[in-house]
Amino acid sequence: MSSSGKNTQDGPSPGREELGELYRRRLNRGRATLGEMFGGHIETRSQGAWVYTSEGRRFLNCGGYGVLLMGACHPTVIRHVSEQLHRHPVATRVFLEPQAALAADALVAVAPPGLERVHFAGSGAEAVETAIKMARTRGHRRLVSTVNGYHGKTMGALSLTGRSVFQEPFRPLLPGVDHVPYGETEALEKLLSGMPGEACVIVEPVQGEAGVVIPPDDYLPRVQELCRSYGAFFVLDEVQTGLGRLGTWWGADRVGVTPDALLVGKGLSGGVVPVSAVVATPDAFSVFDRDPYLHTSTFSGAPLAMAAARGALAALHEDDLVERSRVLGEELLPRLTEIARSHFGETVREVRGRGLLLGFEFDRPGVAGDLLIELVEQGVVANHSLNSDFVLRLTPPAVLNRSETDFLYEAFDRACRLRAPSYSDQTEGDSPHA
Repeated sequence: MSSSGKNTQDGPSPGREELGELYRRRLNRGRATLGEMFGGHIETRSQGAWVYTSEGRRFLNCGGYGVLLMGACHPTVIRHVSEQLHRHPVATRVFLEPQAALAADALVAVAPPGLERVHFAGSGAEAVETAIKMARTRGHRRLVSTVNGYHGKTMGALSLTGRSVFQEPFRPLLPGVDHVPYGETEALEKLLSGMPGEACVIVEPVQGEAGVVIPPDDYLPRVQELCRSYGAFFVLDEVQTGLGRLGTWWGADRVGVTPDALLVGKGLSGGVVPVSAVVATPDAFSVFDRDPYLHTSTFSGAPLAMAAARGALAALHEDDLVERSRVLGEELLPRLTEIARSHFGETVREVRGRGLLLGFEFDRPGVAGDLLIELVEQGVVANHSLNSDFVLRLTPPAVLNRSETDFLYEAFDRACRLRAPSYSDQTEGDSPHA
């Protein structure tokens, strides 16, 4: 028996040292080291806002990179998935199958007006790849994204992701890709004016992995206007921001834009079965209509994943989670800002947030990582930002109750109080905005 003494369905669960060694030998050495950095905890169960470890500890899960807006194991999602699992989890892909059609209909019902056709995939990066191919069927072969934007790590998606550290080991990537500054449109207009009808432009309503970078209110409308003026294909990547994360169904809703293609993921899974989607206009989708084998994937639209998507959309409606995200975000942002500034002072450069996507930017490297580790010690899981070493992110679920928000405030306060002295006597380092 392992040192943990815990059993799984297939026998004893490995203890901390054994599991770490398995990660090193069979998975990823760096991932094993990262796990040890965060305390070597072994997560074995989750429910609602909490994740539980083999040692009996529980952590308030304010991480998950945007997946768990409805918390873990939401009963509505579990019911849909459980029923489908025991009835028909994988389809023949020869006959028509109802779950895919019903999930698509439910997704279109909450999408921005004019987006009527759906292609399902398994991950956000796959949705990006689908959008690239969709654009190319319409003659748009030049790709434009933004500096520090994040769109995934498959080869096409990685070509759009705006950080060289992820790109360099895999070059050459797709040709004909340009990156423009996020939040302003002068460079975009100059670029599009030189290639009318050729470009596919992909942007996020809020840059999540860049550290919760929120653009001016007129940014997305102006991007849409430029795409229309210069005949560009407009893709809005809402893999992280969609389905209530920003306190609205979509970032597009807040400013009234309708792209040619909207990318959906993370929350569409209900935190149970991975699933993503592209929701497009009939015109953008038209070539796919003519040839059903043009762009396919074995598990695209699998009944089990479709049941999860239907359950997730139902849960969002039943529990009014989009509105709860807005209300809870409006409470958390000022309170957590006050706590951070009371301990770190001017070391906190800026706190940004919309809905339940919150970012704490510090004026020097190292602070965000140290605070992330300390939060784990205090019982809270948070996120780093893949495209910014200066920003700690919180992506809490909308199901937090009063005692859980109080726990978050207290844990955040303790973590800041314990870590802040390490930086109180340091001089200001290089800022990403210097």
